[in-house]
Amino acid sequence: QVQLAESGGGLVQAGDSLRLSCVASGRTFGRLHMGWFRQAPGKEREFVAYNGWRGTTTYTDSVKGRFTISRDNAKSTVTLQMNSLNPDDTAVYYCAAGEIYYSKNPMRGMDYWGKGTLVTVSS
Repeated sequence: QVQLAESGGGLVQAGDSLRLSCVASGRTFGRLHMGWFRQAPGKEREFVAYNGWRGTTTYTDSVKGRFTISRDNAKSTVTLQMNSLNPDDTAVYYCAAGEIYYSKNPMRGMDYWGKGTLVTVSS
């Protein structure tokens, strides 16, 4: 079992930055694939960013160049640095972990999920 706890959400204005953090416990963090997903009101949950245990990173197109995912294996933490936020980024952001990565459907390989943290971007 893996327990995930997100933090760092809040209300910001368009153009601002936020840094989300997720602390994992319960398993060897260094061998887990980690991801960030988000769910906007009335929409399905979608992939945002991925950080594999080998260090590979991928992003959904809409956040490329603005968001950066990173991990600190010593602290069992994965972070999402979000810059140049816009109202379309408003969502509940979820941290997720899994042992298998499916490049065409990252959500499929995620077995563990945090409770989410709300990010609201005002215009």
